Amino acid sequence: MTGNTARPTRREADTARTVVVSGVTKAYQRDRIRIPVLEGIDLTVAEGEFLALQGPSGSGKTTLLNLIAGIDRPTAGSIVVAGTDIAKLSDSALARWRGRHIGFIFQFYHLLPVLTAFQNVELPLTLTRLSRRERREHVRTALSIVGLEDRLSHFPRQLSGGQEQRVAIARAIVTDPTLILADEPTGDLDARSAEEVLTLLERLNTEFSKTIIMVTHDPRAAARAHTTRNLDKGVLD
Repeated sequence: MTGNTARPTRREADTARTVVVSGVTKAYQRDRIRIPVLEGIDLTVAEGEFLALQGPSGSGKTTLLNLIAGIDRPTAGSIVVAGTDIAKLSDSALARWRGRHIGFIFQFYHLLPVLTAFQNVELPLTLTRLSRRERREHVRTALSIVGLEDRLSHFPRQLSGGQEQRVAIARAIVTDPTLILADEPTGDLDARSAEEVLTLLERLNTEFSKTIIMVTHDPRAAARAHTTRNLDKGVLD
């Protein structure tokens, strides 16, 4: 080794800062009325961070999460995730990027009732070039991580709410995403199931070094995160 330390390139620095939101505004137009949702949001999330976003209903938390996921586009400002300015991507490129980099966990699971746990988790992989055998290995690994390797043939109706959410988490991590976004992941769960899900998110962060942004109303959930930011009336503290 030499005494010189190489400075990271700008791209490497941006990647180390998994999310960089700069001056983001989001507004909707209804006839002649402009409806502001987010105003001048600046947010940086480091690689490996676990961030909780709190705030009252209607404050723009889910909108911000959707913008970071590339599900929606900002009215103004830039969003750089893992070195890519996603606001500049075409719709088709954005869809490909999202499938590779984003794992989304919803409050109400969004599992397809006619598919088994295995098939629900496999869905994101059907858009990749993985072989059937490789997809099977990825799905089994994801279900094993969430502790449901013995439930792969079960349909959602045969699972508890907590188990359904763990299947949803397995689906979110099966592509090994850069960033996990969780929108009220414990909002529909009883206290015990909520604790299990939060412990699982902590494990994904600490053991698997996953960067997580979680929207939550629950102070017990927010306490599991490294950092908490509050959003109120479209403004981030």
